[in-house]
Amino acid sequence: MNGTLLLHRNFPSRYVRPRNVNVWLPPGYADDADARYPVIYMHDGQNLFDPATANIGVDWGMDAALTGLIRGAEISGVIVVGIWCTAERAREYMPARAFETPQGRSARAGFIHRQGGGPLSEEYLQFVTGELKPEIDRLYRTAPDRKDTYMIGSSRGGLISLYALCEHPETFSGAGCLSTHWPAAEGVVLTYLSAALPRAGSHKFYYDHGTETLDALYEAYQLQVDRMMRQAGYVEGRDWVTHRFPGEEHSERAWRKRVQIPLKFLLS
Repeated sequence: MNGTLLLHRNFPSRYVRPRNVNVWLPPGYADDADARYPVIYMHDGQNLFDPATANIGVDWGMDAALTGLIRGAEISGVIVVGIWCTAERAREYMPARAFETPQGRSARAGFIHRQGGGPLSEEYLQFVTGELKPEIDRLYRTAPDRKDTYMIGSSRGGLISLYALCEHPETFSGAGCLSTHWPAAEGVVLTYLSAALPRAGSHKFYYDHGTETLDALYEAYQLQVDRMMRQAGYVEGRDWVTHRFPGEEHSERAWRKRVQIPLKFLLS
């Protein structure tokens, strides 16, 4: 393990189920009591650092990726908060306001039928912004301002990452959305996103997708999102990037290979 990995077991909340939360501190964190660090909040935290807890026995290798970038002077030190998912993952990661559009209202019943209830993303983000972030800022030497606070996730975790940035642009400055599961609930997030993007110029979005397994479904959606970004005034390469990875699947194996790319884009 590079850096220091800590575990907060059953972190409590008034809004959602308790869950484990990992906190990764970069190498050298203990050496300078005055240093403060940007923070990345990441979803599916059980998959980030330890193959023993990862879904398929392969983790993202976040500690190795970050340590390599830090030692290579490609990014500065950063704290990562890995929020474990619960059995309500699909409901917590589904953007609730996407169901407020006419298309969304027609898709809501199907989502509830498949998932056993409506979206819980508002509650989840209340937990992250109102309970977890204040505690992380209290316990660790963070740089707590918007410009130093990011969110990254994959698949449905990509949906909640972009939703967090759209709904809380005062809290987060960038979102990394790997293999974003755009088809969720009949693709209603795209209609929401077209009206919800923050004003261009002070936020960053990273998108990517492979071409195999579940990722094979994503390119047509992502092309629509790319058009929205341009129309909203986002400058490709500066405010937003989209990467296509031919031959890559929808799995931690694939995200492990490329996570350094969103890290460098968001933190540079």
